[in-house]
Amino acid sequence: MVKGRKMEMILLLILQIMMAATAVNVTYDHRALVIDGKRKVLISGSIHYPRSTPEMWPELIKKSKDGGLDVIETYVFWSGHEPEKNKYNFEGRYDLVKFVKLVEEAGLYVHLRIGPYVCAEWNYGGFPVWLHFVPGIKFRTDNEPFKEEMQRFTTKIVDLMKQEKLYASQGGPIILSQIENEYGNIDSAYGAAAKIYIKWSASMALSLDTGVPWNMCQQADAPDPMINTCNGFYCDQFTPNSNSKPKMWTENWSGWFLGFGDPSPYRPVEDLAFAVARFYQRGGTFQNYYMYHGGTNFDRTSGGPLISTSYDYDAPIDEYGLLRQPKWGHLRDLHKAIKLCEDALIATDPTISSLGSNLEAAVYKTASGSCAAFLANVGTKSDATVSFNGESYHLPAWSVSILPDCKNVAFNTAKINSATEPTAFARQSLKPDGGSSAELGSEWSYIKEPIGISKADAFLKPGLLEQINTTADKSDYLWYSLRMDIKGDETFLDEGSKAVLHIESLGQVVYAFINGKLAGSGHGKQKISLDIPINLAAGKNTVDLLSVTVGLANYGAFFDLVGAGITGPVTLKSAKGGSSIDLASQQWTYQVGLKGEDTGLATVDSSEWVSKSPLPTKQPLIWYKTTFDAPSGSEPVAIDFTGTGKGIAWVNGQSIGRYWPTSIAGNGGCTDSCDYRGSYRANKCLKNCGKPSQTLYHVPRSWLKPSGNTLVLFEEMGGDPTQISFGTKQTGSNLCLMVSQSHPPPVDTWTSDSKISNRNRTRPVLSLKCPVSTQVISSIKFASFGTPQGTCGSFTHGHCNSSRSLSVVQKACIGSRSCNVEVSTRVFGEPCRGVIKSLAVEASCS
Repeated sequence: MVKGRKMEMILLLILQIMMAATAVNVTYDHRALVIDGKRKVLISGSIHYPRSTPEMWPELIKKSKDGGLDVIETYVFWSGHEPEKNKYNFEGRYDLVKFVKLVEEAGLYVHLRIGPYVCAEWNYGGFPVWLHFVPGIKFRTDNEPFKEEMQRFTTKIVDLMKQEKLYASQGGPIILSQIENEYGNIDSAYGAAAKIYIKWSASMALSLDTGVPWNMCQQADAPDPMINTCNGFYCDQFTPNSNSKPKMWTENWSGWFLGFGDPSPYRPVEDLAFAVARFYQRGGTFQNYYMYHGGTNFDRTSGGPLISTSYDYDAPIDEYGLLRQPKWGHLRDLHKAIKLCEDALIATDPTISSLGSNLEAAVYKTASGSCAAFLANVGTKSDATVSFNGESYHLPAWSVSILPDCKNVAFNTAKINSATEPTAFARQSLKPDGGSSAELGSEWSYIKEPIGISKADAFLKPGLLEQINTTADKSDYLWYSLRMDIKGDETFLDEGSKAVLHIESLGQVVYAFINGKLAGSGHGKQKISLDIPINLAAGKNTVDLLSVTVGLANYGAFFDLVGAGITGPVTLKSAKGGSSIDLASQQWTYQVGLKGEDTGLATVDSSEWVSKSPLPTKQPLIWYKTTFDAPSGSEPVAIDFTGTGKGIAWVNGQSIGRYWPTSIAGNGGCTDSCDYRGSYRANKCLKNCGKPSQTLYHVPRSWLKPSGNTLVLFEEMGGDPTQISFGTKQTGSNLCLMVSQSHPPPVDTWTSDSKISNRNRTRPVLSLKCPVSTQVISSIKFASFGTPQGTCGSFTHGHCNSSRSLSVVQKACIGSRSCNVEVSTRVFGEPCRGVIKSLAVEASCS
């Protein structure tokens, strides 16, 4: 017995020694995070695990690593992990442990932003709505009920990570954690209690003893040792609140989110790269893209309100997991250039000097001889030529050149060396012998959702109830129903004119039914005011109002108190505009949710489905169902909902989110092209004006079977489901790139040793590579060395063009998956002297 106990102790000691050997010490100083005693230059990207699927995670992480990331950053989504108090969910898309371990297996670090408030355009800011009903609670302030719940959940997450040994202090990948989130943007609204709360939050987090640093973003008064960090489109001017803390950027917005009814925002990669280079130029050593992969707001997770189901964010990896080129490739090259400077960056602070108006140099120079320089032109109009260290450098407007050896340019943010690879939606037949969506529609069945009250749990209340307090967000839908008795002699029955039903609601969608028929509808973000002409009959009349939420508020001071639903006034005005009746104070009958939700039409088979023709279309409140075969191949799948109105969709019982293709963006603000020069803002670069905000909706491949898949829609507005089509999102077969003689040589020609001989002899190169490994370059659609004009798909010859252009590129590229063509007169001859020439190529892969 003693021998056995001694052996157990020896094994335990060995295990402890092994753990200690793998544990990583993470600290920080004024320059950087310090990992095992060494400062690190870190490049991070946000991927939110619930916005994709576990089957997608490995490839997303791999593409992130290939793109030059060191760290994956994610929020932790309280509402997904604890949908009911003390009932936890860490499975499927919410398997946080699996996600962190996959990042670890890829050799990357993790920044875990526990919050637990996340914003993130997520429903209710990531808080579970049950939290709203805790007695005496006030969110995000010095409130004991809130602090108790916040500490309980934060501790739950930290303990889970510790149990799995996922903190760097235990040998795991988590090197940084965040508590709270962008509180400094709104803390003034909470008065003196905010300062107490933020100090408590810091103290609570530190007490959990993770062994790694904690940060607070957008919190200028973050108490020591919390690192205060920056969020925004630019953070080069940010300064931490202590000289002992590093300059860190937790959210560099790679684009912007999309709202229903809005055009699509995008951010030119030249500007994004400029922002990143400026940050490292001016002393930054940790930068994170928000988002690197945005993903999809499945189910009812989108917030806002009116945030779209797509959370693509114009990220380097798109919603479907495909590379967005040239954004991904240009940033990959930027990351390589920054890492070439790492030895100098971590060793010293920059010496910053002016090279002229709007021109700046930052030099990192060490006693050991390492030297790196950043040359910036922050002007928005004119290119400039500057003199630096006795050499001449051309700087395009709004650009940064990176010189890893303080002499040769490895990268310029305005000069793209990565090809454009357009993506396309390829429609596919879903039946073995058919080619049209009409055939899919021939097998639709339907169930009509009852108008008004149909459930046994309906209840009576005087007056109009606020929606969130009534539904607890168990459903988007709340019925308000009223029975009225109209006498035959009342003015509401005048022949030749109609009475007017006036409705005011906090949003986001309202439908009004009079005596079982749709009379009118409206939508709005925060306020809806409707005047609906209606016909009433003598005697009994029914007014049924359906209020619909499209995501709850997720941001701002007291966002949890932003209401929803029909809060009034609701009045009935006579046809002649004289008398009116106040309906708001009367006795209403309420029903939370839909009958079809209660009976599980989305997930459970039912004998109520009707298959007979004709299929009712363009009518409100109908459930539809059909079966389909999965599109062939392995490309990501999407549904085009054109032809439908608004509703929610499920595939094989999994909710793919809210669809609303009839939500049309306004006509203003879009341009054919967007000048990247000058400060970016969310509405600077817009596309798809006057078009539906979103027509394509992602269906993860892992949710599909080869055949016999079930699609269920609840169509609330009225549409024709037979018009929808399935297809795959594919990287197109075309490649486009234009490289000039003034481009730096490819950054891959550098090695980690910046002292490369004959750097000046290396010339720019145009590189093409088919995105699919089985493809080769089959044709060259356009090639011009000289002064070509235009963009991908519309290149034209300029006044100067080498006659050899096409033949040289064809010889170098056709038949190969990839090719490199030197951009020089040595290869193409001299078509025109005295001008900087470019090589533009459009190629096709097959």
